Amino acid sequence: MKFRQVFIFKGITRRWVFNSMGIIVAILGIVWVVFAFAVHNYYYSAVQSYLTTEARVRATQFTRDIDPQTPDFYATAKDFVASFSDRGIMELLILNKKGDVLLTSSDFLPDQKLSMPDFTQASASAQGLGNWMGVNASTGEKVMAVTSILRDSQGKELGAARYVVSMTEVDWQIALFSLISGIICIAIILFVLFSGMYFINSIVVPVREVTAMAGRIASGDYNARIGKSYDDEIGALCDTINNLAGELGTADRIKNDFISSVSHELRTPLTAIKGWAETIQGCAPGDTDTIHKGMRVITDETGRLSAMVEDLLDFSRMQSGRFRMAIDKIDILAEMGEAVLMFSDRAHREGLTFIYNEPASLPPMMGDRNRLRQVFVNILDNAFKYSDAGGVVKVDAIDCGNHVRIIVSDTGCGIPARDLSRVKQKFFKGNATRRGSGIGLAVADEIVCLHGGTLEIASEEGKGTAVTITLPVISK
Repeated sequence: MKFRQVFIFKGITRRWVFNSMGIIVAILGIVWVVFAFAVHNYYYSAVQSYLTTEARVRATQFTRDIDPQTPDFYATAKDFVASFSDRGIMELLILNKKGDVLLTSSDFLPDQKLSMPDFTQASASAQGLGNWMGVNASTGEKVMAVTSILRDSQGKELGAARYVVSMTEVDWQIALFSLISGIICIAIILFVLFSGMYFINSIVVPVREVTAMAGRIASGDYNARIGKSYDDEIGALCDTINNLAGELGTADRIKNDFISSVSHELRTPLTAIKGWAETIQGCAPGDTDTIHKGMRVITDETGRLSAMVEDLLDFSRMQSGRFRMAIDKIDILAEMGEAVLMFSDRAHREGLTFIYNEPASLPPMMGDRNRLRQVFVNILDNAFKYSDAGGVVKVDAIDCGNHVRIIVSDTGCGIPARDLSRVKQKFFKGNATRRGSGIGLAVADEIVCLHGGTLEIASEEGKGTAVTITLPVISK
């Protein structure tokens, strides 16, 4: 199945997300919290262990360095600080027995007496060690401190050494590991979510399509089909629904196409007959030319009406590719002239300017004269129908060598840009205020295509429409 569906969290999908994904998210969340806690404890324990080891080793070294005969605590401590090699990563403070700072590895003595719980703990401890973690009052940063009691060779307490290290970099490392582990957990959740959604959608989407299809069938839409992706139970259900829709659609389409085609296609010849009948009725009694011309048109259109009832039954065959036309060598200019003649008096009645730029001649072509006349009448009828009084309808016929181009343009209301690509669709009607069933352009486009030509429409709303018909001619 092509994975085109947008995730819709409802029904089965919602239950899967809240049940399965909820458990996975909870487990990964617990794992992440435990991992972050373990990393935090590991780093803090490592720092404390390092400081404790350093404190013990250096306390032992101090005891060896001090002179047992004439112990000078301050001088020995000064040498002890001077030889301190880790001043780049931690600070060393030398304290007297009262806890006052005598020396520092940074050579800066604190301005005030420091609170040192680790010193108090070391003084009370048998091992002479104490540790503390908190915030440095002067810098505001988080620190860890370990204090070891300094003794002489006789075990007498002389003072203490306090080792202080900043925890800022350690906290950054912990945060980095926590962030990386969090990203990994989120990536796992997303992978499981998308892979699971792909599988769920392979089941849910066809079910939704079947449900939607049933609703569309109930509303009379028999053209929709469900895409079959798998040969399983859902695939068999899709085939059954598609066959049902096809059978219902065939029966309904025959009925609807016939009714729509008859209601639209009979209007054009009836309009011509009615128009010429009114013209004859209103002409002078001695105007025999107009009477003869009108009677000829009425006779021709009456004959076309009797044949059109049968011809419209072929519309469904046209859609299925079984349509047959009476192809013969025809004079396209004569057929165009007949169509123009039908609308000349209508233009006068409706207050329109009708311009026909008739060329001297056009090359002959192979086609069905009745069908092509039907196309011209449909296009002209639309031009008149969508033009108001005072507008202009113009017809141009151009010889382009191996084809002829017939352009019918008007200054009517035009077609909105959003509807321009749909005007040739069957039964589409963009402007509901104008008469018509919406099938005329679809029929005209089918006929032109069957003659090997094209029908193109250019329009701008409020300025008018131009329909260009291109038809191939007999090679010279």
